[in-house]
Formats: sequence, structure tokens, C-alpha cells
Amino acid sequence: MDAPADAADADEQPPSARRVNLTPRQARQIRIVLASVLMAAMAAVLVIRLASRTSVLVVGVYGAALILCGVVIELSRNGRTRLGTWLLGLGLAAALAADWLLLP
Repeated sequence: MDAPADAADADEQPPSARRVNLTPRQARQIRIVLASVLMAAMAAVLVIRLASRTSVLVVGVYGAALILCGVVIELSRNGRTRLGTWLLGLGLAAALAADWLLLP
């Protein structure tokens, strides 16, 4: 008799309280797509920044961000999705902070 009660409790929860369970394959695919989109965005920002000001520092910061996105894609392909997520978040935050602090 617990099964119907559990199902009723799940229906009563607000949508924000329910957790979406992804399969490991789906989680890997989502992170690969996210890293690919962010890689394309970093490449676009690199082109824009180089058009306004050419600098080795600009290439270094955004080149490192592009390499980081590639590393995250490979980590996700090999099943290290949590590590890839943390690395992607912290690495891109560091790249944007370096852009704001170091680049004129």
C-alpha cells in the first residue's frame, strides 16, 4: 500500500522540487553539447577581441579557454562528467575574470 501513497506524494510536490533523473549517457551528451556551444562562444569572443585589439595575452586567455572546452569534451566522453562540469565552470569563470582583470 506504500506504492500508491508514494506516487500520490510525488504528484503533490511542486515541479521545482522534483528531480529529473538523467541516464549517464544523457548527462554525458548534455555536457558535450554544452562544452561545444561554449567553445564556439569563446572562439567568437576571441575573434571579436582580436579585431578590436591584437595581443598575445588575448590569444593566451581565450586559447586556454578553448583548450579547456576540448578537455571537458574528452572528459565527458570518458565518463568523467562531474569533473568536467566543475572544470568547465571554474575554468571559464577564470578566463572571464582574466579578461576583465588583465586585458585592457
